[in-house]
Amino acid sequence: MNLLSLIVYVPLQIVFLPFAILGGLLVAYRQLVVSKRIGVSQTAIEVLNARWTMHIFGIRDDEPTARLAAALPNTSRFGLWLALFPLWVKHAISRRLFLYPRVPEPGHEGLGEMMIVRTLHFDRMIRRAIGDVGQVVVMGAGYDMRAYGGLRREGVTFFELDQAKVQRHKREALAAAGIPSDHVRFVEIDFQIDAPFEKLRDAGFDPSRKALFLWEGVTLYLSEADVRSTIRTLREKAAPGSLLLADFYAKRFVDIAAKKAIRKTLDYTDEGLGFGLPFATDHERVLRAFVQSEGMALGEVQFMGAASDKGPFMVVAEMRI
Repeated sequence: MNLLSLIVYVPLQIVFLPFAILGGLLVAYRQLVVSKRIGVSQTAIEVLNARWTMHIFGIRDDEPTARLAAALPNTSRFGLWLALFPLWVKHAISRRLFLYPRVPEPGHEGLGEMMIVRTLHFDRMIRRAIGDVGQVVVMGAGYDMRAYGGLRREGVTFFELDQAKVQRHKREALAAAGIPSDHVRFVEIDFQIDAPFEKLRDAGFDPSRKALFLWEGVTLYLSEADVRSTIRTLREKAAPGSLLLADFYAKRFVDIAAKKAIRKTLDYTDEGLGFGLPFATDHERVLRAFVQSEGMALGEVQFMGAASDKGPFMVVAEMRI
């Protein structure tokens, strides 16, 4: 079946190439221009598009994301289908992933797989921890839909923290998609200005109950001082036994993303980059030293791109309070 799928895919991809280019342009226009117009993060849409793709290709069941995508003006499912249809047909025939999306061998991840593999690492750590906590806090939630799918359960309170514009836009889209959100407490916050823990308590967060804090795709947009301050606050004020799951990026990754072309894209929606760790040598020691310097205990870690002679470009880390 793999050979048959390849025989079908090659001519289909050639025929579809102009449509794929058109689809990519349409997705980029919605992601950048429309996001700019409504004042929300274009990188949040990039994450949503990756998770929609994972759902369509059977990597990750995520019906809430698929429904939300249909209600958002700053993404285009039609454009995504134009770009991905030949690959989807090949996958439908062979049941194998090819080129994109794909899940590479550990250590051999590239930037093209970052969103996909990062999501899977977080998912696994969350599933392992969710049964032991009474509260889940998604920090910088964006269009994350974990609280609306398999994680939703009796006795667990969900909080989503993000900027006011992003939350208002997401809530409007949730309502338009018919996705219930009464079980989620939305907390408007600017991580560079507000004290997240105080905002959480005002929203009903109980500091005496163990919590799971998810901090995905946020730290690289903050300064080192802001990252450390947030970690320190959680360590000091969250209940013992709570967990923080976060991703941290190599300094070389931040430096590459700060180059002219990528920087212009980020600047277009006011998303500057900041914090990175020097993972070029002895990355495990560097991460452990950083976590321990803030009084946290390091649990499971998943480095990406570790097989490179330049070291990994990011890590998903579990930190115990």
